[in-house]
Amino acid sequence: MYHVYVERDYSEFSRALVGEYTDLDEAKAAAQKAIEAGDDLNYIIEETDGHVNNYGELITTVIAQS
Repeated sequence: MYHVYVERDYSEFSRALVGEYTDLDEAKAAAQKAIEAGDDLNYIIEETDGHVNNYGELITTVIAQS
């Protein structure tokens, strides 16, 4: 599962979820489309396999970012 986020100026406080995708190519296309809407937007694509840590949070790996 791939999660696509957009954020402004590399700030986690401005991070917004664009969508969840099962195909990496679809996730990349959605990320590119999302950042076209704003001037200072960056995207982050994270992959998760459903495993959680001791706190119940999903363990993610950053696949791509702008």
